[in-house]
Amino acid sequence: MPPGIEQSTPAELAGLVGPLTDLPGPRYAGLARRVRELVALGQLPPGTRLPAERDLAAALGVSRVTVASAYRLLREEGAVSTRHGAGTVVETPPVDAVWSAPTTDPEVLDLAHAAPEAAPQLVPAYERALARLPGVVAGHGYAPSGLPELRAAIADRYTARGLPTDPDQVVVTAGTGDATALVVEVMLQPGDRVLVEHPTYPGAVQLVTAAGGRCVPVAVDAGDPDAVVGAAHLATRQSSPRLAFLMPDFSNPSGARLSAAGRRRLAATLWQQGVLAIVDEVTAELWLDDDAGPLPPYAAGLPDAATVTVGGLSKSVWGGLRIGWLRTDAALAASLGAALGRRQLSVGPLDQLAAAALVRDLDPVLAGRRQLLRERREVLLAEAAARLPHWTVPRPSGGLSAWSTLPPGRSSAALAAAAAPLGLLLAEGRAFGTGTAFDDHLRLPFTLPPARLRTAVATLAAVDSALAGGPVARHPARPVTVV
Repeated sequence: MPPGIEQSTPAELAGLVGPLTDLPGPRYAGLARRVRELVALGQLPPGTRLPAERDLAAALGVSRVTVASAYRLLREEGAVSTRHGAGTVVETPPVDAVWSAPTTDPEVLDLAHAAPEAAPQLVPAYERALARLPGVVAGHGYAPSGLPELRAAIADRYTARGLPTDPDQVVVTAGTGDATALVVEVMLQPGDRVLVEHPTYPGAVQLVTAAGGRCVPVAVDAGDPDAVVGAAHLATRQSSPRLAFLMPDFSNPSGARLSAAGRRRLAATLWQQGVLAIVDEVTAELWLDDDAGPLPPYAAGLPDAATVTVGGLSKSVWGGLRIGWLRTDAALAASLGAALGRRQLSVGPLDQLAAAALVRDLDPVLAGRRQLLRERREVLLAEAAARLPHWTVPRPSGGLSAWSTLPPGRSSAALAAAAAPLGLLLAEGRAFGTGTAFDDHLRLPFTLPPARLRTAVATLAAVDSALAGGPVARHPARPVTVV
C-alpha cells in the first residue's frame, strides 16, 4: 500500500455503516450517504482506503452492484477518488459555503460574525498610547517580534494564568488569525495533514487548504467535549497529522470546552504522536457562568515546543484592534518571528502601545465583556425560544455564540441566501466544516446590542417561516444586497 494511505477493513466499515435495511431509499444511495456522514464525523479521515467492492459487499450482505453503485456516486460527488495502486480513497470534497465578509453598513444585521462593539477601555488606552508615542517616534518604528513592553505584558499574563512565560517566547502579530497563518505557513508542507475540530473556525480550514495541507476532521460535541480525546488519538494514529488546530475553551462554533483532565489527556496524546498543536485561546477567558470559570491553559505542563498558543484582543476588546500574538518555545518563537519579519517588518507601534496598556489591566475589561455577553445571551435565548421554538438553541457557558440545530429538512444555506436580501447576514453551517457537513446547523452570535438582536431573530424567524411555507412577516430594516 502506498505511504500515507490507511486501510479500512470490510468488517470495520460494515460496523460503522450499520444495516442498510434501516436506511431509506435505494441501498446504494443509503450506503453512499452513510460513508459521507462517516467522513464528515471524522471516522473515515481523508486518505483512508475503502475496502474492495466484493469484500465490502460480503461484509454488508449485499450485492457487489450495490457497493459499486455507491462508490460511483461518491466518486461523482468528489467524496472519494480512485488512485493508481491504492484503490478507492476518501477525499475531502470541495464546498462553496457562504460566509460573507463583514460589512460597514449600519443598517445590516450581522449574525455572520461574532464581534461586539469596542470595550469602553479602548479609547482611554489609545489616549495613554498617544501620550507615550513621542518617546517612540524618535526611532525607526520597527519591532519585528513586537515592542518589548507588549511582549513583557503578554508574558506576565500567561505566567499569572499558570503558564510561566518569558518575553522571548512571545511574538506579536496583526491579530490572532495572523498568528495562526504564520505557524501554518512556516510549519506546513504541501500534502501534510492537519487535525481540526469538526466543526471548527472557517479561517483555520482556509489557511490549511491555501498552504496545500489536508484537514483531518475530528468530531467535537459540546454535550460531551472530552470525547474528542479518544477521537483525536485514533485520528493521529491513522493519519499522522503534522499539526493540530484546537480551541479547548468555548470552541468556535460548537461552544465545547475541554475539562482540565481532558486537555491534559489530549495534550499528552498529540505530544506523544509528535503533533504540534496550534491552540487558539481568543475566547479562553470569556466564561459566562460561575461553574465555567478559569481552567489551566492547554500548554501548562507541556514542553514549550509542543504547543504554539495563539491569542489576541479581538474578542475581549475590539475586532478593529488588530493585535494578536503567539507563545511557544523561545527557539521556535525566534524562528517564527524571523519569518514574520520577512513578511511584515512590524505591527503598528501605536496599536502595540494601546494593547500593552490593555493587557496590563485586562481583568476589568474582561469583567465588563462577560457581563455584556451574559445579558445578550439571555436576549438571544429568550427570543429564539419565543420565535423559533422548533429549533434547538443550546445555552453556551462561554464564548460569543450558540451552535443551533435546525429542524429536519431545514437548510442553513437556504436560510443564509433568503436572509441576505432582507438585510440579515448569516454564516451557513457548512462554512464551519469540511465537505458538506453542518448544513443542518447555524451559528447564532449574541454580540449585537439587545434591540438589534431582537430584530435579527425576528427577521430570521420570518425567513424560517417562509421557507417552511408559512406567512412572511415584514422586516423593518431596508433591503441590502450582500456580495
